[in-house]
Amino acid sequence: MPVLLFNLSKEAKSMKNIFITTILLFVLTFGCKSEEMELPQNNQTNNNFPAHSYLALGDSYTIGQGVAENQRYPVQLKDSLLRHGIDLNPVTIIARTGWTTDELSVAIDGATLNPPYDLVTLLIGVNNQYRGRTPENYRPEFVALLQQSIDFAGGDNARVIVLSIPDWGVTPFAHGRDREQIAREIDAFNAVNKEEAEKAGVAWIDVTAISREAATRPELLAPDNLHPSGLMYSYWVKDMLPIVLEILSE
Repeated sequence: MPVLLFNLSKEAKSMKNIFITTILLFVLTFGCKSEEMELPQNNQTNNNFPAHSYLALGDSYTIGQGVAENQRYPVQLKDSLLRHGIDLNPVTIIARTGWTTDELSVAIDGATLNPPYDLVTLLIGVNNQYRGRTPENYRPEFVALLQQSIDFAGGDNARVIVLSIPDWGVTPFAHGRDREQIAREIDAFNAVNKEEAEKAGVAWIDVTAISREAATRPELLAPDNLHPSGLMYSYWVKDMLPIVLEILSE
């Protein structure tokens, strides 16, 4: 009997070892296959967000004078697009506070760019008005910049957007000036850029009306009481977004 008990114990141990070995092989085999299957899924997710290129041309309104970098309208546009599943490479911005049309043109000529861009925006002219230049002088310089913008978009005018010039005459900065005259002059400049945008077949977005709301809504202005706040820029982006989504979804 003792011998029989010994033999049974030995057999039980053998079966236990076989059971443990089988479990380990199962875990190792199917565990490795599970990890390998996850890799293609991760890659597929990344491919769902193709990166597009965006060139923003302008002056203080494009560089976002007076607000943080993430509040600039080109950057807010990038963030909004990402929430719709469209990714942009870092935005290329050629803009500086105080630039007129000719100064922007000189800066473009000296910049290192990498066209074609999937999207190009152009907002320029407020400093032409501020310095007392005329719409007649503005027109040929704006047309040249608009044509450059189309060229930067690979010749595709459907990928270019012109934004109207905001009305700084409603801001506290304009205190003591003829606000009605500023408004008339801004309208005259905007009549030019709208007409030329339509001739060129590019989109034109009116942000002037929104800018004039700052007369009674101080939260729409940056702390300098002249330039738009991040909130105002968010309204611009809201108007731009449907057009940009259509452009980048093609």
